[in-house]
Amino acid sequence: MKVLLISGPNLNILGQRMPEIYGTQTLADIEDLVGKRAKEWGVTIRPYQSNHEGAIIDFIQQERSAEGLIINPGALSHYGYSLRDALEAFPGGKMEVHLSNVHAREEFRHNLVTAPIMDGVVAGLGWRGYLAALDALVPMLQERLNRDAPAPPADSETSA
Repeated sequence: MKVLLISGPNLNILGQRMPEIYGTQTLADIEDLVGKRAKEWGVTIRPYQSNHEGAIIDFIQQERSAEGLIINPGALSHYGYSLRDALEAFPGGKMEVHLSNVHAREEFRHNLVTAPIMDGVVAGLGWRGYLAALDALVPMLQERLNRDAPAPPADSETSA
């Protein structure tokens, strides 16, 4: 099972940018932590970061075969309607992560245009939010895969 780990604008400077809000971990630290947890689940993580909405959209479209994705769209979550459309078209499971509690910050951060098409949103847990998202997403994907799998043939001895 493959899960995309997508990071939007300015997340490439985590650890340097406003550490009192976003923490001291770098994006590489978070990707490493998620990768270790993914191995425990038997899942492959494909990390990707861009400061450009179109590049993120291209990545999502190119990786449509992945079973799921975890995205921190950064500020794009507040106004990125083309990103929202690309996420809506992605056939797999989707989780959105925000390091800070966006609802406890400036008013403009309260509206998340991407959230309504997600399976779940995790906000305010710092780097731990990524692990929470993965821990929620993998069982959901496993349930979907099992539900979508063809039913095994009925045993003629037990069905009589």
